[in-house]
Amino acid sequence: MPIKHVNRKRQTYYLHQGKTKTGKPNYFFSMKSEGSLVEEIPEGYEIYENPNAQVFLRKIQPQLISDKEKAVIDKYINKLKTNRSYIVDVKGKIITIYESQQTSDFINSLLHDFHQPKRLDTIEINQKSCYYAPIMRFILDDEENKVFKVERYCFRGSIDDWLFLDASNDLESLAKKYIKHLGSESFYDLY
Repeated sequence: MPIKHVNRKRQTYYLHQGKTKTGKPNYFFSMKSEGSLVEEIPEGYEIYENPNAQVFLRKIQPQLISDKEKAVIDKYINKLKTNRSYIVDVKGKIITIYESQQTSDFINSLLHDFHQPKRLDTIEINQKSCYYAPIMRFILDDEENKVFKVERYCFRGSIDDWLFLDASNDLESLAKKYIKHLGSESFYDLY
């Protein structure tokens, strides 16, 4: 049975094998269900879906961020009262929070324009249809002492880069202090 992955948009991707110019195997996901399909994931590799639902096969990443540390970020994301949705992604030493570019109000207005019933789950529609951009990140700056630094994305035309906010060996306090600003005007006052 070929390897397949259903992403958060409920699209099915199949793992294919090709060859590089030097004859080495390379792997990629495609929505095509025919071709050189792979029946098992090569050793040392894993399926990765990025926040915008693109599917990749990548080498297994060392786990530098613990599940407990990610859970701290998830906890404060789940407490947000905003009309945007968020996805938390972990890569290497970085926990990145991605924010939806459409609001649930925008989705509701579209549903109204197309005379769709309001009972549809706007968060689910938002998660399936919108683009997510990185907005805040927590970087494990010192593995031994578990010091994290927090940065937010700066949208000033002259900067368009990450802006350092704070650092601490208490991830919980950093998350509590900064995540609450996501989706609000106070976010832009953080620096």
